[in-house]
Amino acid sequence: MKLYKVFALTLFFSFSLSICLAQKGGFGVPNRLLSDKQIFHFGFLVGYNLYDFNIKTKAHFTEYDSLLIVNTSPLSGFNLGIVTDLKIGNYFNLRFIPGLAFADRIVNYTIRYSTGQEFVTQKNVESVYVELPLVFKFKSSRMHNVRVYVIAGAQYSLDLISAAKKQANNPQEIILKLYPHDFQGQAGVGLDFYCTYFKFTTEFKMGFGLRNLLKQENNIYASNITHLKSKIMQISFFFE
Repeated sequence: MKLYKVFALTLFFSFSLSICLAQKGGFGVPNRLLSDKQIFHFGFLVGYNLYDFNIKTKAHFTEYDSLLIVNTSPLSGFNLGIVTDLKIGNYFNLRFIPGLAFADRIVNYTIRYSTGQEFVTQKNVESVYVELPLVFKFKSSRMHNVRVYVIAGAQYSLDLISAAKKQANNPQEIILKLYPHDFQGQAGVGLDFYCTYFKFTTEFKMGFGLRNLLKQENNIYASNITHLKSKIMQISFFFE
């Protein structure tokens, strides 16, 4: 597991534990018992994300002998969203959480000069997504003021600043262009904490893109990539 994932998971569980221990009443006094009976409820989230690409290249870079390696690097961003929750059973909820995600990713290209020297050039992909996730939440029985749950669902994303039609400021610059529409499958785990005045939730979620986002063009940066699919890690904090 990469270092950033270890750090994110450690942060997630450490923050969750601190919230649990800080609650007034601890595990002795149940809070917000009526909230479990609500058919609809609303809230909001703030979150931290790491966007990356699942990249697949051609077996041999036949068109450009100078291209040696292509890989990606994730960059951190943040999310904002509004929660709409529908109770469909004692242990199931349907959740629609429209929001915005600010994301950055880097595609690295290792290229060899004719002199034999190697250098790395980077293409930074910046995105602002409108996200429309619909997920099922399967939750455990309530343990006083805590519940554990898992989620699974799908998400549609629209990139508001997609580079598919973007033109470079410098006519000689080559932009790595992506299509704006994306669909992802999602899965995650979380903890609900019933505080005195609201329910606080921490959630760890992964998303995996289902379609190729790369717009194919005849240049060294695009023609040897078979597909670029989104790969997302997100830690969210809900207030409901």
